[in-house]
Amino acid sequence: MIKSANQYPVHTLFSHEGNVMYRVPPYQREYSWMKPQWEDLFEDLIEADGQHFLGTIITLDQTTDTLQSNILEVIDGQQRLTTLTLLLAACYSVLKEHIDELDEDTRTDVTNLSRQLVRKSDKQPRVTPQKQGRNLADYRRVLEEAGLPIKGEWKAYFPSRRVAKCYRYFRSAIVRLAEQDGVTQPAAALRVLEAAKRAVLVKIEVASHADAFVLFESLNNRGMPLSPVDLIKNHLLAESEKKRIMHVDEAFQHWNAMLTNLGDNYATQERFLRHYYNAFKSELPDVPNATVATKSRLIRIYETLLGGDLRSVVDKLVDASEIYGRINCVVEVDQPTSLDRAFQRLMRAQGAPSYVLVMWLLSKRHELELTAGHIETAVDRLTSFFVRRNLTGYPPTYALAKLFMDTIDAVGGARGDDVVAVVSRRLSAASAGDGVFRDRLLGRIYEENTDVARFILATLAEDGMTKETSVDLWRQEKNHFVWTIEHILPQGENLPPAWQEMLGGSELAAQVQEEHKHRLGNLTITAYNSNLGNKSFIEKRDRQDSAGRYIGYRNGLTLNATLAQRESWTAADIEERTNALADKVLARFPL
Repeated sequence: MIKSANQYPVHTLFSHEGNVMYRVPPYQREYSWMKPQWEDLFEDLIEADGQHFLGTIITLDQTTDTLQSNILEVIDGQQRLTTLTLLLAACYSVLKEHIDELDEDTRTDVTNLSRQLVRKSDKQPRVTPQKQGRNLADYRRVLEEAGLPIKGEWKAYFPSRRVAKCYRYFRSAIVRLAEQDGVTQPAAALRVLEAAKRAVLVKIEVASHADAFVLFESLNNRGMPLSPVDLIKNHLLAESEKKRIMHVDEAFQHWNAMLTNLGDNYATQERFLRHYYNAFKSELPDVPNATVATKSRLIRIYETLLGGDLRSVVDKLVDASEIYGRINCVVEVDQPTSLDRAFQRLMRAQGAPSYVLVMWLLSKRHELELTAGHIETAVDRLTSFFVRRNLTGYPPTYALAKLFMDTIDAVGGARGDDVVAVVSRRLSAASAGDGVFRDRLLGRIYEENTDVARFILATLAEDGMTKETSVDLWRQEKNHFVWTIEHILPQGENLPPAWQEMLGGSELAAQVQEEHKHRLGNLTITAYNSNLGNKSFIEKRDRQDSAGRYIGYRNGLTLNATLAQRESWTAADIEERTNALADKVLARFPL
């Protein structure tokens, strides 16, 4: 079944001297990675202590003429390979723009990087995506835009598709990294490039398509490996037994108490262990070369901490986990306080990276003379910060840990209102300004970040509710929200005749749809998305269920108040509502 399975660093897989090409077959789905995956890859690379493991790819040798090229068909791993080469192209672009500032050896590295991405012999890309969704055309265009020796082809709406957006995300991330580290852009690009070239992949080569798909199926149904949380637990139990500080059963009970407070989500457990170290670092034993807890350092950090006063460490972890569980809304409270509702908003705004700061504030609340009102204000500021951050991408993900740790240090001798003022100043200084935030609100927000779009829409709708009209917009059934985002002007292809007529004919309608469908003004919240679909605007506005209740835009949500009065829905209407909602969002999430 397997012809070979070997671990290779990226610079070997894409050797500038080699003749290998990686071709994605036509039956593969189109490129689908989005901003969360791009962020994770970038962050993992720059935080890696050594070689970052990128995972496994499965290939099939499709070479017909060994003198021409060695063609490997990518059965599994196309998303990873495509994204990785777009990252390398972004590095090349930055270095190429500053080529005169580089020394001779670095210029040689830049030339070699060019040949790693585009073969010197025939100017063909090392990775060839499939054509579906215009992936191949967009990919070639990106490489040309990066300054590589390849002929690209412009296709309509190129900037709004994922391949182009991925490349531009990495370009921006390199610039932000340079600003964050206080170095030049070429220095930041070289740091990212070296981390990417050191990263390793396991390349499995198979003999046939049948073997490839059997292997692919078995790899994707394998058992879960031990996680860092499991390994830290095992180390705790081993140390308890070796040092005879507490019985293994007692240590296990403490650990389970911590996990009970945190819930059964592994990501939450692992994040808590990182946040605990980052929050209380100044009070903990020194861990060499661990200024901040990252995933790759976590095991080493806790081996050091548990090697000291084990009982004290475990007791403090359990106490902190109880606070963390409340912040993370692990247990649903029967009668939530105003502060609990603030925690819920922060969680829904994807504000988990700030839990390190909130946990520290809650644990030190008496010492810092903080009331529940003080903490609620700080949490609301954090919610505003994350709505802005998750839409603008600034500050970058890898800078968040340092931001919140520095904020903890900056509190110093501040007490009460002054603590909240310190937090507010730090968040405001680190956040993108109102101008940048408004620009993103006026853009294709649904495509930029669907979760942020939904949070904004739901919040604006909730703000208009009374006790009598209150509706739970976050209710889920079968792990899916009942209330979902509805595109007023439908987003699907083949607009019905009624929409084409309203928008001035099929050609103009297609243009309006492409430019405006994902904008804030064209979005609302409904529990009956499937009942509205591609129906005309009037049908959507006046739609009722079998009991005669309005389920369209006359459903009583203040978010839909202007829609309920409209007789048509055009580009001008979307523009007007987008600007009006953007004003409300800026006022609702101030910094």
